[in-house]
Amino acid sequence: MILCIDIGNTNIKYGLFEGDELKVSFRVATDLNRTSDQYGTAIIDMLAVQHIYAADIGGAIISSVVPSLNYTVSHMCSGYLGVEPLLVGAGLKTGHDLRVDNAREVGADRIVNNVAAIRKYGAPAIVIDFGTATTFNVINEKCEFIGGVIAPGIRGSMDSLVSGTAKLPRVEIETPKSVIGKNTVTNMQAGLVFGFAGLVDYIVKKIRREMKRPDMPVIATGGFSEIIAKEISCIGVVDKLLTLQGLKYLYDLNAEGKK
Repeated sequence: MILCIDIGNTNIKYGLFEGDELKVSFRVATDLNRTSDQYGTAIIDMLAVQHIYAADIGGAIISSVVPSLNYTVSHMCSGYLGVEPLLVGAGLKTGHDLRVDNAREVGADRIVNNVAAIRKYGAPAIVIDFGTATTFNVINEKCEFIGGVIAPGIRGSMDSLVSGTAKLPRVEIETPKSVIGKNTVTNMQAGLVFGFAGLVDYIVKKIRREMKRPDMPVIATGGFSEIIAKEISCIGVVDKLLTLQGLKYLYDLNAEGKK
């Protein structure tokens, strides 16, 4: 089995693959203060619930946008699972060209999403990830990443709204029945859900216009992708497993190169 690890600013997502089949996935909160031992005992316990043990794991790959956790999680893999993980970054073969000003600035998660989208859905495409930030990746017909957009994330926007005001409460991010809220909670939900739906719809229209491709496919992933996709017609596919599947593909690509 191959363990794929996506280290994000808010959560760390784990996916365990047997061949091309995702056997189990789970997530934990990203915590910069946790040690490799704490992450290691947590993952051993979570795997044991599924009757999966360290000896069952034959390899691992990590995508990270939190550099300070790279050593911690890598050390956890070697110490608790007995595998030396691959790390998405310089030196790892991706089969994906980055036509941007500085390729080293591109987040590993964006590269992984692009690779998975091209493999599963083809190119050109717009890939939107509703994570801590909302990212739009533009892939041309040559399967090259040519740039994109980074916008605030939905949860981060709510956190900013709550922390910057005296009376606004933290709310569940869900779609209200009407855009015209009747109380503070539904007012905030309308602003968050419909506001981000409008943001996504407008940015996609602008990208399609610049690319001269009015029907350019849009693939969405991330925690709030389904909520937003229900409000606008431009998102054609919601794929919550896109990042983990991209990691598995990259592991296979680089493992083959070592044979």
